[in-house]
Amino acid sequence: MIQIKNLDFSHGDEKVLNNINIDIEKNTTCAIIGPSGCGKTTLLYLLAGLLSINRGEILINGEEWNNCRRETGVILQNYGLLPWKTVWNNVSLGLKVRGLSKKEIEYKVSSILNELKITDLKDKYPTQLSGGQKQRVAIARTLVTNPDLLLLDEATSALDAMTKEHIQNLILDVYKKRSMTLVFVTHSIEEAVFLGQKIIIMEKTKIKKVIDNPYFGAEELRKKIDYYNLCLEVRKWLEDGESQ
Repeated sequence: MIQIKNLDFSHGDEKVLNNINIDIEKNTTCAIIGPSGCGKTTLLYLLAGLLSINRGEILINGEEWNNCRRETGVILQNYGLLPWKTVWNNVSLGLKVRGLSKKEIEYKVSSILNELKITDLKDKYPTQLSGGQKQRVAIARTLVTNPDLLLLDEATSALDAMTKEHIQNLILDVYKKRSMTLVFVTHSIEEAVFLGQKIIIMEKTKIKKVIDNPYFGAEELRKKIDYYNLCLEVRKWLEDGESQ
């Protein structure tokens, strides 16, 4: 699905990413974690086509990309909801841009609001919503366009602990029901281990370690000792592991 080859990126004279090489298989999930300023959000923005590559290449399904892609969905940290539009109109926006008929839009928006259990919010405005509700609306707005690649930047960082877990459960459920690849940036070790089949640990400008997660998707994962052991391994690499 995704091949990143010899990728470099700089802001002026400041090197942000240095020789990044990653393969992410189709219909898998990948967590990108690391300290602030290590380049992980920049990497996600390059995948989304929101920034232009300085050197190297990004291939998606074998095709080189350096701009926005119709089949890629992006959910940013601030949700990106338009405050002057209702939930219904926020969710339907991408479909209107694509020129779908009113009947098609009605069906698709109704279906996704029902799936995410936010139908009762359809006439509310973003300022009337809680953080968790806003995140559900942002997810709905992206999923309604049926992306094959979903990119998330700190999707749960602004939420309280229990709401964070509810949204993580929702993201996992959404992934399991759909044929898509999920790549997400997080500061949370627990989130990386819960949602990432592959966990990419970054240090400044580069990849430090890649860990394959054999426990991804296990029932009641948060109650298993293996989950916490893997969290400890990720923590070890974040703190003082040797670079690969």
